[in-house]
Amino acid sequence: MVERLRHVLGLSGGKDSTALAVFMKRKYPEITERIEFFFCDTHKELPETYEYLERIKARLGIKIEILQATRGFDHWMEVYGHVLPSPTKRWCTDFMKIRPLEKFIGSSDAISYIAIRADEDRNGYISRRPNIKPVFPFKEHGLVKDDIFRLLEESGIGLPKYYEWRSRSGCFFCFYQRKYEWIMLSERHPDLFQKALDYERSAQARGYTWVQGESLTELLARKDEILENHRTAMENKQLAEDKSNKPLATLLEDVLSEDGDDMDLPCLMCHA
Repeated sequence: MVERLRHVLGLSGGKDSTALAVFMKRKYPEITERIEFFFCDTHKELPETYEYLERIKARLGIKIEILQATRGFDHWMEVYGHVLPSPTKRWCTDFMKIRPLEKFIGSSDAISYIAIRADEDRNGYISRRPNIKPVFPFKEHGLVKDDIFRLLEESGIGLPKYYEWRSRSGCFFCFYQRKYEWIMLSERHPDLFQKALDYERSAQARGYTWVQGESLTELLARKDEILENHRTAMENKQLAEDKSNKPLATLLEDVLSEDGDDMDLPCLMCHA
């Protein structure tokens, strides 16, 4: 008996992967009926992410398979001697995202639909396993950021609530957060900020902090300065884009990507 070809699409709780689910359902309904949608749950997500996943399921009428690592973040934090994950040591992505996905697919031949836009110069996560073939529908059809926002608006799904202050999905302590986003985490979710602070304190004896060159305590001490710089940048961007009618979420994303605080582009497993 020949095993059927599987179709999988990972939802990160972000705008691009959600828009890809919308696009596939509109453009390829016959394929979408066969797609296995999944979400890799680290148990370190923002509450808004879980709310968004429920909205996606309701609007698209799909089931989302929840994948979980055999061992959680705290276990691997101990194994790595309280070395915080970072852009150069992304052990969290490996153990909490990639391994659960590859276990889910196993040895089956599968097509993995990846939400990279035509205006992005990156490949995202592509499994090294020969049985998993990556496909990039947005690139194939030339869809860019504006198309993503349009798809989400037309579908009625819209954006996740965290887009009011954050431009990427991912764990609440993600090291790819900009300084403004850390400050906003402290305001929107002080309990989660405290947990991130606790992780950092356990790692500081070895010189590790979430933000390069600055502890969260030091960052919080500059709160007013960071918020004022962000407010000025947003005002300047709004003036510059006065005739473009860009959504506020787009302006926020643009400002955060231009603030000089950005690092390498994160992996698509977490931030699509």
